[in-house]
Amino acid sequence: MKIHEYQAKQILNKFGVRIPKGEVAETPSEARKIAEEIGPKVVIKAQIHAGGRGKGGGVKLADGPDEAERVAKDIIGMTLVTHQTGPEGKLVKRVLVEEALDIARELYIGIVIDRAKEAPVVMASSEGGVEIEKVAAETPELIFKEYINPATGFQSFQARKLAFKLGLKGDTFKQGIKFIMALYKAFESSDASLAEINPLLITKQGDVLALDAKMNFDDNALLRHPDIKDMRDLDEEDPLEVEASRFDLNYIKLDGSVGCMVNGAGLAMATMDIIMHSGGMPANFLDVGGGVSEEAVKNAFKILISDKDVKAALINIFGGIVRCDLVANGIVKAAKELDLQIPMVVRLEGTNVDQGKKILDESGLAFYSASSMKEAAEKVVPLAQQQERS
Repeated sequence: MKIHEYQAKQILNKFGVRIPKGEVAETPSEARKIAEEIGPKVVIKAQIHAGGRGKGGGVKLADGPDEAERVAKDIIGMTLVTHQTGPEGKLVKRVLVEEALDIARELYIGIVIDRAKEAPVVMASSEGGVEIEKVAAETPELIFKEYINPATGFQSFQARKLAFKLGLKGDTFKQGIKFIMALYKAFESSDASLAEINPLLITKQGDVLALDAKMNFDDNALLRHPDIKDMRDLDEEDPLEVEASRFDLNYIKLDGSVGCMVNGAGLAMATMDIIMHSGGMPANFLDVGGGVSEEAVKNAFKILISDKDVKAALINIFGGIVRCDLVANGIVKAAKELDLQIPMVVRLEGTNVDQGKKILDESGLAFYSASSMKEAAEKVVPLAQQQERS
């Protein structure tokens, strides 16, 4: 789960991570009031779940309350387009109004889970204010890493090493150590999957603050954090992904035209790979799970074909725990209710596969059947391409 910058800063501040003074505003008049309290200069920052806000015109300086109100009026209600939003952009509903600080240096500090090493890693770089992916690609030697042993936790000597490599000195060095330790504590305690400060600000006075903040969380751990779960902003999420979460379906919207419905994450990944190998692009990741019911298949099918980008769909089910006849019944019911208009390739294998195929054959609907994943992909990709051309 993702949250807004202002929400991330609220969480981090509870653990001792120093942040600029500021408050969130949903109207220009609220922004003016906050600017009057903070003054004299403030920064108005659009709050959406995407990076690159400054380049898109979503982060601006304001000199005094009058200008703060004017800038907030320009930003609130705008459709902000960045490299992460896509061309459709995102509607800005609120802004963060913060004190403007004297910038001496912009650094980077971030924590993620390294899946290969099965451990958290704290990363730091002197190249703050730009995408860390760009730094990793062009100057990887400027990224410093400390891997954390989950059994012993993050040690102070590791924070000192990172602060030293960032070139911090004197009181700023001490503040940097404290900042990094507090950031890791927040990451660990909140079951975060990402905690990123970019830029990490060093002021002309030598203070260390989080000028920006980004946090993502493990969805499976949100039961332990109801306060964080309440921060979820459904307006920032894809409507189909929100709908899928209501039925406990694993759905992720992608950029292609071939819709996929599969049971099991491994089979889903393999299905997307073979679609791409056959010259197509998957429109989604949709895993209905191993013990799926007929009703769940029906709901998944509705979500799948509700995506206007889907030009053809591939249903790839291996019946182990789940029965192929239940899947077939769910597909037929949903297709009839929704007046199916796109080509559908179905590959069933496993438990009750013959009954499942019979249900599809006798449905009166124009399903294309396939006996293997390769055959299914080779059928669905041309069908999708044909629909795109028509």
